[in-house]
Amino acid sequence: MLDTCLIGCDFSSSPNKRKPIVLAIGAKQRGVVKLERLAKFETLEAFHLFLNAPAPMGVPCVGGFDLPFGLPRQWVEHMQWPLTWPECMDLYASYSRENLRQFFKEFCDARPVGSKFAHRATDLPAGSSPSMKWVNPPVAWMMHAGVPLLRAAHWTLPGMCEGHPDRVALEAYPGLLAREIVKQRSYKSDDRSKQTPDRWLARKDILHALDLGQTRLNLRLKLSSAQHDNLLLDGSGDSLDAVLCMVQAAWAQQQQEDGSSRGPYGLPEFDALEGWIVSA
Repeated sequence: MLDTCLIGCDFSSSPNKRKPIVLAIGAKQRGVVKLERLAKFETLEAFHLFLNAPAPMGVPCVGGFDLPFGLPRQWVEHMQWPLTWPECMDLYASYSRENLRQFFKEFCDARPVGSKFAHRATDLPAGSSPSMKWVNPPVAWMMHAGVPLLRAAHWTLPGMCEGHPDRVALEAYPGLLAREIVKQRSYKSDDRSKQTPDRWLARKDILHALDLGQTRLNLRLKLSSAQHDNLLLDGSGDSLDAVLCMVQAAWAQQQQEDGSSRGPYGLPEFDALEGWIVSA
C-alpha cells in the first residue's frame, strides 16, 4: 500500500500544445522510484485544476517543481519590497511581466559586466539560473505564473508557507541531477534541428545511471520498456526533466521519513525569502 504520491513537474509559464507542462507521477518503495505515468497540461487553467484536485493516487503528495520559489534578497532589498515571503510574492504577482522586465533591466543595466544579475544563495550549489532572469530561460516568468497557482491551491512550501499538510511542494532543478551524471554534455533542445544523436546518447546515459541508482541520491528509477523509450525519444527533454524532478522529490521524501539531520525534506537552514533547491 503506497502512502505518498511523488510528482515531478517540468513547468512552462506559457504552456501550449507544442510546449505543455509535463508531470511525472509515481511512488517510492524502499530505494526504488517507480514512474506510474506522465501527464501533460496545455493551459495554466488545466494545471491549476490538477493542483486543486485530490491526490492523483488517493494519498498525500510530495512534488518537485522546476521553477524558482523566491527572489534574490539583494534584489528585493534594492527594490525596497517587503522582506517577508508572502508579502513579497503578493507584490511580485501584482505586476505585469513588462513592469517586472523593466525593474530587472534597470537593475542589470546599472551593474558591471559579469555580475549583472543578483543571485540567491542556492544558485551556486545548484548551478541554477538567477530567479530574476527573464530570458533563456525565463525563470522569472515561471515563478510569476507558477507560485500563485501553488499558493491558491494551498500547497505547503516547507520553510516558506504553510498550506495543506498533504500537499508539499519543493523547488527542484533537473539540471542539478543531470549534470551529476553527464557533466556539461547537453541532453535536450527545444529546437528539433538540434535534437542530435549525441543528445539522445546523453539521455540514455542519464536513464542508465538512474536505473542503477548511480547518483548521490542513492535511488533507483524503475521504468517500463515503453516509458524508457518515450523518455529517450522526447528530444526536448521535458519528459526526462519531469522524471528527474520526481526523483529529487523522492529523495526529499526519503529524508523526511529518515528524520534527516539537515531539516524537513532534507532542506538545510535557508533564507525563507529566497527559497532552496531540494538536494542542493
